[in-house]
Amino acid sequence: MIDLTAFRDDIGRSDRVCVRGGGTRWGVGGDDAGVRSVSAPVGVEAFEPAEMTVTVGAGTTLAALSAVLAEHGQEVAIDGPVNSTVGGALMVGRNPLRRGRLGEVADVLLQADCVGADGAVFTAGGPTVKNVTGYDLCRLLVGSLGTLALVGRVILRTRPLPEAFAWMSGAVETRKAVGALYRPATVLWDGIATTVRVEGYGDDVNEEVGRLQTLGMVPTGEPLLPKEWDRWTGVLPVGGILEVGAGVVHRPDAPEAGKVAVGVRALGERMRDSFDPTRRLNPGRDPHRVSA
Repeated sequence: MIDLTAFRDDIGRSDRVCVRGGGTRWGVGGDDAGVRSVSAPVGVEAFEPAEMTVTVGAGTTLAALSAVLAEHGQEVAIDGPVNSTVGGALMVGRNPLRRGRLGEVADVLLQADCVGADGAVFTAGGPTVKNVTGYDLCRLLVGSLGTLALVGRVILRTRPLPEAFAWMSGAVETRKAVGALYRPATVLWDGIATTVRVEGYGDDVNEEVGRLQTLGMVPTGEPLLPKEWDRWTGVLPVGGILEVGAGVVHRPDAPEAGKVAVGVRALGERMRDSFDPTRRLNPGRDPHRVSA
């Protein structure tokens, strides 16, 4: 069993504190330099393949979790760089590249056991997929960069791994490529070529690959995307790649900070005041600075 008592005691009740995972996206939304850091619990506590849920410590790496789930042909709709942790990926809140099939990261979190700014443990959400009790705090936590609560243990929704998949690319109009497919997992456009990932049952994947080949597309490996990301503004930056349908642009250079509507920022500050009025949790972070 994962011990949240030790996690709670590490966080304490008064000084400024942050949780550090793998540090793979440590600069997102600011920097907590000089703030005392703690580590979230690690390990898979329970996995119910038939129920398609898994209970895991937030400090567990995505690679370790994926290895456990893959033994039963399942996965979760979370991804991130090498050494990323479950909690870190949820707090950054970036949707998976395969969002077309996996869905959004906010939908994967069913329950979160957290420590609040007052040092007390509380639970958001519930352990079942059809949970409808209370406020949807889990969605609020995703993408919050740990500014509302520090997450120690989570229950995640799992999905079946695809039987087969293929990456295809070619100088084909995106609308034609998408029109030939049922539901592509990923659609990318670099200004010239369209690249797609199709996945599912083997026979279905083979049929869709055949359609794309008829359009002039050829098999390719998974594309290497630029590190930075931004919102789609209608203009593709030099060296950028657009996630079609997601509104996300991968770009080689850091984007300019986007403007946040006054009302949106005011609402965010009111929410943060409710959870952490003294700003002791991840004080150097601002979720509004996240570009996409």
